[in-house]
Amino acid sequence: MEMHTDVLLVTANVGSLFDNVGDIEGDWLQEFFMTVHKHTPRFIALHFQEVGGKDYKRNMGHAKKFFLTIESRCEMADFDKVCVYVDSHFNDVDSFTALGSMYFIHKSLKNIQQYDFKVKEFKAISGLNKYVGSLEGVTTVEKEKFPKNFWPDFTWSRKGYMRTRWLIHNQGLDLVNVHLFHDASNLIACNSSPSVYSANRKKALRYVINRISDNSSSPLPFFLFGDFNFRLDTLSLVQNLSMSADIMTVKNGSSNEVEKIICEEKDNDHKLLKYDKEISEFHDVITEEEIHFPPSYPYSEDYAKPTQYMNTRCPAWCDRILMSHSTRDIIHRREEGKSGVVYNTLGSDICMGDHKVIKHPVFIKTNKQMTMNESVIYTICHVNANLLCLPSSRFSCFLQ
Repeated sequence: MEMHTDVLLVTANVGSLFDNVGDIEGDWLQEFFMTVHKHTPRFIALHFQEVGGKDYKRNMGHAKKFFLTIESRCEMADFDKVCVYVDSHFNDVDSFTALGSMYFIHKSLKNIQQYDFKVKEFKAISGLNKYVGSLEGVTTVEKEKFPKNFWPDFTWSRKGYMRTRWLIHNQGLDLVNVHLFHDASNLIACNSSPSVYSANRKKALRYVINRISDNSSSPLPFFLFGDFNFRLDTLSLVQNLSMSADIMTVKNGSSNEVEKIICEEKDNDHKLLKYDKEISEFHDVITEEEIHFPPSYPYSEDYAKPTQYMNTRCPAWCDRILMSHSTRDIIHRREEGKSGVVYNTLGSDICMGDHKVIKHPVFIKTNKQMTMNESVIYTICHVNANLLCLPSSRFSCFLQ
């Protein structure tokens, strides 16, 4: 008899969380625990990017306390097996990624194992397995910073990926935490379609997919979630807005040179999706549930404006939960008439930083017969630094 395992995926960039910890942390945690209570998961996977924020050397100590708070809260008491991986070793500039992944297994989920990449076999899990600092030598996780020679013309930053592999009953699954490169300049992004930054992200994501799909360890279905930094096709967007939106130019007072071009259009969040093109380059290997939520970035970091976008960037769906085509085949779809797939933001109406957290509860098919209360929920969390609430009904595209 075919059964299924409930899985909740959540992804968030927590950079601004640590830069504004006093204002945001309490509400962030409350929203997460409410989500756990609502979906009653048996397996939770939390993926974080930008651990420690921009000033990570100063903030890393608090970041460690943040993870400890999640582990020790009473809301997590029924999860008796925990795996934590936090790359906080910022002194090693050649490998530091500021990625963090947390996995919680409910006490009712007995038949779960984790892969050891050194001995190439699955092993049983028990108790707390916590690795914070350098992850060198930790055999149950693969972590890599993107090679510096990928883009010699750009600043080398703490971007990379982290993979863990799981066996739930008899279904194997890879969970991959990813952080790709951002757009350093709006004006440069406007020079071509696709932009040079988009080309860099394409190269990095293809690299990750090739790495987790090679034959060094037999390829499995995978979820790929984190801050992809996907941006809209800026050139096409600006060309369209120049004909339909209100345009304002900002000039330098002394030189009279144009410093900014501001294009503003109201009530148009979802129409931006047609300019969200970067994932289309990967339809041969990955897919995604349909998006019904507003752009996840860049929200205001003003605690009193949780649904307002900042004017620094055009809103975009940076934070995503993607999957291989083989993963889609093992997702159980509920019967017609029942609630379907939930792929949405977490904390839409409160300030969570400049990135919204994204959640995705799914039901993974298994072939082992089990009781109804043995359903397993994967919560994959991608936390983006500076998480914020629902997008406002208006956006501004600033080119500078």
